[in-house]
Amino acid sequence: MTSKMIIDFKAISPKHGDLFKRRNPLEVAVMLERAGVLGLSVVTESKNFGGSLNLLRSITKTVSLPVLRKDFIKTEDDLYETLDCGAKAVLLICSTTKNIGDLYEKSLSIGLKPVVEVHTQDEMNLAKKLGAKIIGINNKDITILEKDAGTVNHTVELIKSTPKDAFIISESGINNREDAQKALDAGANAVLIGTAFWQGYITMVPSPTLAT
Repeated sequence: MTSKMIIDFKAISPKHGDLFKRRNPLEVAVMLERAGVLGLSVVTESKNFGGSLNLLRSITKTVSLPVLRKDFIKTEDDLYETLDCGAKAVLLICSTTKNIGDLYEKSLSIGLKPVVEVHTQDEMNLAKKLGAKIIGINNKDITILEKDAGTVNHTVELIKSTPKDAFIISESGINNREDAQKALDAGANAVLIGTAFWQGYITMVPSPTLAT
């Protein structure tokens, strides 16, 4: 299962508080690469999630894994900034990105893989219209900073209408190995795990529950 996991580097959860707890994210990134995870995602939004471009840049310089930048991307400058920081992919959120069509095409043209995030059926329809090849199903509602009680059951339902040729990532609300397996069994190609992974740490090694 490790090879189907993307681990999310989010310093602060609006719902759960400090996640890093003074642990060195670069050391964790190296351990995760050795553990064989599929990739990493880095939240760079600072106000609510405690992220930064410096963190993104540091992680991409430390590991060879593909790294996704997660933020509320608004402009083409944000895309070039993402590329300059060494990320291979960028998150485009249907519910918050008004010019998502333009940013989707621009991402492709400059060599960034756009990951289109959806939470509703209407957003899934938009992702299809864009021709999205990588779709993230967020089990929680990002418009309320993921403070809701969304679960992997959201993926199980919404994945029924995904394009057959798209790579599907189930995001958020995955609290244990069983949840991850449920998403994969439903047809997800990968699971993105953040809070549960960081809360599962006891020492500076990947939690045996989520990363073995």
